[in-house]
Amino acid sequence: MHDTHETHETHNAHDTNDTHGTHGELFAAVFGGADDTLVRLLRADPAGCVAALDGEGRTALYAAAVGDRPSAVRLLLAAGADPGRACGEGGADLPLCGAASGGHTEVVRALLAAGAEPDLREAYGFTAVAWAAVQGFAETLEALLEGGAGPDLPGPGGERPLVLAARRGSAAAVRALLRHGAGAADPGGREAALAEARHWLGRDVERELREGLAAAYGDGFETVVRRTVADGAETVAVELLRDGTPVAGRAAGTGHAAVATVLEAALGVRAGYEELARRALRCRDPERDDWREAVAALVALPVEETFQVAAVWCRSDDEWRRTLGADVLAELPAGAGGRSRALEAVRAVAAALTAPGPPGLVGAVVRALARHGGRPGDVARYAGHPDPEVRRLVANAPPLAAEQALGTLIALTKDLDPVVRRTAVAALAATDAAEQRVREALARRLRDGDDGVAAEAAAGLARRGDDRAVAALARLLARAAPEGAAWARAREAVALIPRGPERSALERVPGRRR
Repeated sequence: MHDTHETHETHNAHDTNDTHGTHGELFAAVFGGADDTLVRLLRADPAGCVAALDGEGRTALYAAAVGDRPSAVRLLLAAGADPGRACGEGGADLPLCGAASGGHTEVVRALLAAGAEPDLREAYGFTAVAWAAVQGFAETLEALLEGGAGPDLPGPGGERPLVLAARRGSAAAVRALLRHGAGAADPGGREAALAEARHWLGRDVERELREGLAAAYGDGFETVVRRTVADGAETVAVELLRDGTPVAGRAAGTGHAAVATVLEAALGVRAGYEELARRALRCRDPERDDWREAVAALVALPVEETFQVAAVWCRSDDEWRRTLGADVLAELPAGAGGRSRALEAVRAVAAALTAPGPPGLVGAVVRALARHGGRPGDVARYAGHPDPEVRRLVANAPPLAAEQALGTLIALTKDLDPVVRRTAVAALAATDAAEQRVREALARRLRDGDDGVAAEAAAGLARRGDDRAVAALARLLARAAPEGAAWARAREAVALIPRGPERSALERVPGRRR
């Protein structure tokens, strides 16, 4: 666990008043994202700007890298800045490491493209990969490894990146390293990472962080704890404050169960059903890596045995164990255990639900019904669930596209949640139904406030040869964010328009200026 205030990110808020005289404007432009000013200064004195140092001996390129200013980084590199130039006290700081420590993936890619050496070390033995691993930045790791960085080069204390990512509790970072061969040529490397993950299983991460900070800095500080959940993982950050000012901090993920499960799969180690269940049930969140990886591992076990275990869990008195059982059934191959038996198990769970039902359990039931051939009515009954994710799952379930359920699907195209509407419109557009009520339902969404919804509706009408798609696509191509999902979908839909003047005109519509 590393102190967050000892990373490069500390310098994001560096006081520009400390910069050397005439270069104050340069660093202010970098920190403030004033690219027009930076361009003017670079035109006037490119060599001077590239060579300039702030009051702590750091270059403008380093400042842009740690401040996550990719446009400034590119401007400075174009002006001749050396992407591998170390700076700071004793030449301890490298731009690539600064960017990696903050998870600034676009900056990392720009520096690598300009020739930055991916495996250079800076102070305390850190490489860029070690920084990204210890902070759990999976996308940044991908960029570094794709750029030629070694997946097994040791970081501080001789620890491999796989061990650092495992300690962080980041399953995504571990997966990124494994994809690039981490530990494959390092005897015992993956086993060491697995041992690290298992060491943290069941431990109270917040308490460990608190105790570590107390041992390092003593008592007498105000303590602030922040928990954030994103992309299937939770991060716990503990900060020490004195008079409201941060003094030190440490952060870690809580996905050690997911990390252990991922590494076990890589090593061919089989965890038992109850152990995997414990890992999922400990987090009680079907959207978290700890749950999802456990389900994936369960589904990889012998199908019939797994079906039998999941069916037993579906009859449990515990809501979360029933959720896990239904979730496992939803991931098993269609017809696993015999289609009628699978449906019987899921319908038994559904029958025991009291409306509206817990979102996680209902969502698992909907997906399992869809996987194993549930009737349209089995799924449609949940279309009014208060949780939008459940309604999205309902809209996306194949049984709802059946003729007898089209009314429910059409109703979901008017949902208040744009993601639900987008899913329902896309599902309706993909059906083979050509009847008038389907066309009219799609036409009503052509001017939806969400461009993604409108693009799906236009694609559905274009597929049916409905002329109303043409004007809608022209409008979307002209106003939607260029290269965004809605713009791209509209472009795809143009190909559904018959060749002729209208299609040619659409192909020439200029995108909105950035």
